[in-house]
Amino acid sequence: MKYRTFLTTLALFLFTFNLGIVIISITTFKDTIRRAQERSLDEHYFITSALLQDFHAVEGRGTDIDSSIPSLLQPYNYLAGDQNVTLVLFKDKELVYSNSSVLSVPNGFLELPGDASRLVSIQESGDRASVLVSGKLPAPYDLYTMVYLYDMTDGIAAWEQMKNMLFFAGLIVSVLFAFGLHILLSKLFRPLSQISQTSRQIAAGAYDTRLPVSGQDELTEMAQSFNNMAKEIQNQIQQLATAAQQKQQFIDNFAHELRTPLTTIYGYAEYIQKVARTEEDKLFATTYIMSESRRLQNIAYRLLDLATLRENKLEQSDVRMEQLMLGVKQALSIMAAEKEVQITWEYRMDTLHCDPDLIHILLVNLIDNSLKACSAGGHIKVVAELENDHKVITIEDNGKGMSAEHLVHITEAFYRVDPSRARNGGGAGLGLTLCKQIADCHGAELHFLSEPGKGTTAKLIFPATRTIR
Repeated sequence: MKYRTFLTTLALFLFTFNLGIVIISITTFKDTIRRAQERSLDEHYFITSALLQDFHAVEGRGTDIDSSIPSLLQPYNYLAGDQNVTLVLFKDKELVYSNSSVLSVPNGFLELPGDASRLVSIQESGDRASVLVSGKLPAPYDLYTMVYLYDMTDGIAAWEQMKNMLFFAGLIVSVLFAFGLHILLSKLFRPLSQISQTSRQIAAGAYDTRLPVSGQDELTEMAQSFNNMAKEIQNQIQQLATAAQQKQQFIDNFAHELRTPLTTIYGYAEYIQKVARTEEDKLFATTYIMSESRRLQNIAYRLLDLATLRENKLEQSDVRMEQLMLGVKQALSIMAAEKEVQITWEYRMDTLHCDPDLIHILLVNLIDNSLKACSAGGHIKVVAELENDHKVITIEDNGKGMSAEHLVHITEAFYRVDPSRARNGGGAGLGLTLCKQIADCHGAELHFLSEPGKGTTAKLIFPATRTIR
């Protein structure tokens, strides 16, 4: 593309430029001929007019005109001083005067019409070129014919020199133009080459490849737009890769979660079927079967909740904090009493704009995790307040806590900090995943702070635009 553009532009320039030189040369040549002809005609008219007056004066003195012609024309010989002009006078085609020994007059130049008109011609002899003007004197001296010859060889030579200089200068300009055009096109097409190379690299998997950006012109804007596009493509690919990884991890975890209760159910069912057991043994086996069945049911309900949240079907309204806290307190009071854990409730705001059922599920899950992490005599503090124009709900416990390594994974599906505790307690490993999605649906942020042996703090921060009164 660059070389086609270069050759096309150079060809158009050379054609136009050299055409201009040819036109200038032709125009200049014509102007040189025209000025030579005009000079010859003017000087021929001047000499014939002066010679006519001289003839009248000589005739008035009674002197013979023919014998006086050499002396009369002698003053005009200054025109021949530069060897460019020749004067010739004929009488009835007879040469009566010439200031040059060599003169060739074309046929017909002495056969002029009787109206004293003049003939002009360009005469070439070898490498010489001249303007020839011939004209009769007015009556009663119309027997005399004045021939004026102007040698314009020097003028044509000057024109040829100028023409050669123009073409030489044109050659230099053409070379400089070709060099400059090549540099310019290389600079203009460099971003396109870089885009092509970068595109190939991105297509090959180097998604972090970017174009260099410098300057403030349109090419810079194009490079920035390309980089933005490449960044978005990289983000999309990373998101797809992350999503695929998460889906695969979800499937692996889900299969693992199902395998344990199904194995237990199958084992105890087979135990009841094949071996004669007492009623007490059968009750023990069916209790385990029911426990694992409830676990599968819990997983199914949580997955259904997650699927519903992905549809983003929220019914938000202004809910009184007193009513919201009361519902959560009633749902967890029995469990807190059994665990001998104290829960304190504080709220310093009147209402919260949210989906009350989903926020109820979120708070119950968070406090339930705190209850499981606390031992007897533990304490959980639930506070709802305003922080920098944001409504914030904080749940703080003094339980086991967790390390930073576990903290970054706790909202992943089926992730367990303590797998044995979570399985025995009937947990599905989906509670905090559900909490994270509920927070995202409300545009809120869910953060966790924890330290082993010092407890965990969960903070739900609602956006300022969602806060009302």
